[in-house]
Amino acid sequence: MNSDDLHKASLEFHPLTKERWADFEELFGERGAYGGCWCMWWRLTRREFEKGQGEGNREAMRSIVWSDEVPGILAYQGGRAVGWCSVAPRENYGSLNRSPVLKKIDDRQVWSIVCFFVSKDHRHQGLMLKLIHAAIDYIQSQGGKVVEAYPTIHTSKRVPPVSSYMGFPQMFEKAGFIECAQPSKSKVVMRYFIESDS
Repeated sequence: MNSDDLHKASLEFHPLTKERWADFEELFGERGAYGGCWCMWWRLTRREFEKGQGEGNREAMRSIVWSDEVPGILAYQGGRAVGWCSVAPRENYGSLNRSPVLKKIDDRQVWSIVCFFVSKDHRHQGLMLKLIHAAIDYIQSQGGKVVEAYPTIHTSKRVPPVSSYMGFPQMFEKAGFIECAQPSKSKVVMRYFIESDS
């Protein structure tokens, strides 16, 4: 399927809930996306993450979902989950808040987009941009006002998925984000401001 087909095809976006857990498991597969991460990298201490790599991290994510916390958005096509975006209030990401590089730049309440995972047959087709828009819509529905992202500045043409899981600045720029800080040579902090209806 090429990008035109993806553009024309019907895509749906849904928060990850208990009812959609099996779809999330199928998307992440036996390896748990990137080497058994199960999207827990920014939620756990490094020791906890490494100890739980694989099944432990899967159970940790399952516990979050079963607590009725929504840890992110699933993209569906043809009834199958084909993409994922981890999005939540920044305080839910313990490791992000401890990061010396990606520390808070001010005291504003922000929602953070920290991770993407797209099935192999849907990569390089613009799905990550659509997931960003879906995440913004979800944040707005929850009353959020500021969306923060931490994309990677890449210098080579081909970047492996494990190095692109936080997205790239150009992609967030297309979605209307602006750069607010560059804490390192490879990272920028970008924000999207949701306008009030009032």
